[in-house]
Amino acid sequence: DLFEMSLEDLMSVEIGTVYSASKYHQKLSEAPSSVTIITADEIRKYGYRTLAEVLRSVPGFYVNYDRNYEYVGVRGFRRPGDYDTRVLLMVDGHRTNENTGDSPLFGPQFVLDVDLIDRVEIVRGPGSSLYGSNALLAVINVITKDGKTLNGLELSGEVASFDTWKSRITYGNRFDNGLDLLVSATKGDSEGQELYFREFDDPATANGLVQNDDSGLNNLFLRASLGDVSLIVAHNAAEKGIPTAPWDAVFGDGRTRVHDDTTLIGLTYEREISETLAFSARTTYGHYDYDGRYVYDYSEDETPYVVVNKDRWRGRWWDSELQFTARPFEKHILTAGGEFRYNARQDQANWDEAIYFDDSRHSKNWGLYVQDEYRVLDNVTLVAGVRYDRYDTFGGSTNPRLAMLYDLCDKTTLKLLYGRAFRAPNAYELYYHDGGYSQKAPQSLDPETIETYEMVLERALAPNLSATLSGFYYVMDDLIDQQNDPDDGLLVFTNRDKVEATGTEVALHGRWTNGWRARTSYSYVHAEDAETGAILVNSPRHLAKLNLIAPVLKDTLFAGLEIQYNGRSKTLSGNHADEFVLTNLALTYRSPSKRLEIAAGLYNLFDVKYGYPGFGEHVQDTIEQDGRTFRIKLTYRF
Repeated sequence: DLFEMSLEDLMSVEIGTVYSASKYHQKLSEAPSSVTIITADEIRKYGYRTLAEVLRSVPGFYVNYDRNYEYVGVRGFRRPGDYDTRVLLMVDGHRTNENTGDSPLFGPQFVLDVDLIDRVEIVRGPGSSLYGSNALLAVINVITKDGKTLNGLELSGEVASFDTWKSRITYGNRFDNGLDLLVSATKGDSEGQELYFREFDDPATANGLVQNDDSGLNNLFLRASLGDVSLIVAHNAAEKGIPTAPWDAVFGDGRTRVHDDTTLIGLTYEREISETLAFSARTTYGHYDYDGRYVYDYSEDETPYVVVNKDRWRGRWWDSELQFTARPFEKHILTAGGEFRYNARQDQANWDEAIYFDDSRHSKNWGLYVQDEYRVLDNVTLVAGVRYDRYDTFGGSTNPRLAMLYDLCDKTTLKLLYGRAFRAPNAYELYYHDGGYSQKAPQSLDPETIETYEMVLERALAPNLSATLSGFYYVMDDLIDQQNDPDDGLLVFTNRDKVEATGTEVALHGRWTNGWRARTSYSYVHAEDAETGAILVNSPRHLAKLNLIAPVLKDTLFAGLEIQYNGRSKTLSGNHADEFVLTNLALTYRSPSKRLEIAAGLYNLFDVKYGYPGFGEHVQDTIEQDGRTFRIKLTYRF
């Protein structure tokens, strides 16, 4: 119908493409996955401050915040005590999950300032057939902006609630010799707020009031490309006070805090050898330091005996990958590659007046993968892939992928998907303990696996409006889960039998020539322990979301409205965190010259009181979240 559309309508048509679903660029309708893409324009106009806020707007995703880190749940699954190890997070194709606890960082500790994101590709479902471990529930690839996009110097500053401020300086350009360069530095700080926890409402613990909610960050980023070679260097150093007194720490002591230091260096070479063959090579160096300080009172009588317990991780790793993408025959796209990872350091320690744990390790793993996309008929495509991974710690794992894509008509595509994925037990789960105070190491752990069956129906309802309907079922075996051992009351990781989940997602997405944009979604998931039939902890059945961008003044002033419904979710005690509705409103003004931009945001507009389930280390059954907050941001481009 393109020939019947006006020029204005043609200019507004988005033919979305994704790289992360198959490790080569393809249209969304051709990707053997359910995919969502969030663009830089949406990040700006909705006023997103962290990657976690970006993901919270995605169908089937939800966020927890324990006043220390932000965690992401996917399709009804987010286990207490887990550090999001079942989601693979990448930046420009480089893995960012660190190598000690396999955790990605989605909050202010994320290695990249969100202002530098060009788009975020979210690929749901198992991805181990291409990516190996951790890609059980989703693969998230954050694509960064290039220098040509910025084309000059940009200064940005913002102030927000709780004496929060952040400033950024960025320069980007594409030079005559073909060098594309972007460099950026960000610094931020927050005094935090006074919080109240009713579990500590006692005169001996300041009647439940605490101030230890401050934070700070420093971020550096460089992206350079010349010809077939590109380089990224990203660094983030973040600090956060912990007000919740986890692991029985002394309530209200400001010395209880964490430091996270992350560095990612990625080098990529991509070349089209011929019209039918492309080659890419990628090398990544990762560096992650975690330092925790927890204040304890070891007194056995009325005389305080206060010590500062120190917890430390040191991770260093190299990751290299070679990949070929070929069209050996007219209707085939063949992808094959290999990946090798060397964990040079996986060090963990815990001590105060005595050394409770001091463990230094190194390990390696490798994987080989192949995938074939074959267009059987003009309207039917089959995709089959498999990857074999080998680990020092447990041996091998083989994970296949199958998909059939059937174009029912010009505007409708049906996708039938199957995939198997695995997660290797990490060094933290295998070896960590704190001398028997609150956590002990397991005797052994097996890798966990997931099998997912999914049906996706995608339809273009109009030139500017599309709909997606998904139904899925997944089974997790040998789930690695943290529980209290009834014999001694200590936290320990064990392999549970099985988890099952059934769900559906429906989403609408619209984009119009006059500047209006909208997306809305509803997700339902029933996730349970297959042995007992008990509903999983921290698994909301219902999620509903509405996002709307409206032009207030043509081409200059936009309003971004976001409404999110989060159904109630079970807590560790068997109670429930109540359902809630959050409303966020952002206004973005850009001058006609496009040099000056002023943004203002109100978050939790109606000051709703809500909380997320606490984890095993918390006294709190639910952890209350922020009320109404604001942010004002000024950006100028030279």
